[in-house]
Amino acid sequence: MAKYEKHLTGNFDELLEFVTDGVLNGSMSASYEDGSDWTNGTVRCAVRVFERYSYMGGNRVSMNVTLVGNDRDLFFSAITSGGSQAVFFKLNTLGEESFLEKLVPIVENYKKRVE
Repeated sequence: MAKYEKHLTGNFDELLEFVTDGVLNGSMSASYEDGSDWTNGTVRCAVRVFERYSYMGGNRVSMNVTLVGNDRDLFFSAITSGGSQAVFFKLNTLGEESFLEKLVPIVENYKKRVE
């Protein structure tokens, strides 16, 4: 499992679209699996689940992306999972780390754009 979290200032919808497009266009085998949206007053939460094939691991890995926003104050979290072929402990987490490494520059580039 690999995790990346970031506090940002920006536009909720813009960042969510930026991340979704970046993930889906960043890997030939990436797919959008499902998502959920919730709003309460000015607080919004979006959860997205992506999946892709890991050539290095020979299996599929998933990435859960959560974006929480209150006006322009945003919190972003991404956690990858899967990819291991062992039964009782994790081996070969390269696919998880690689999937997350594709996402980090997308969020960092967005952050630079709005600063």
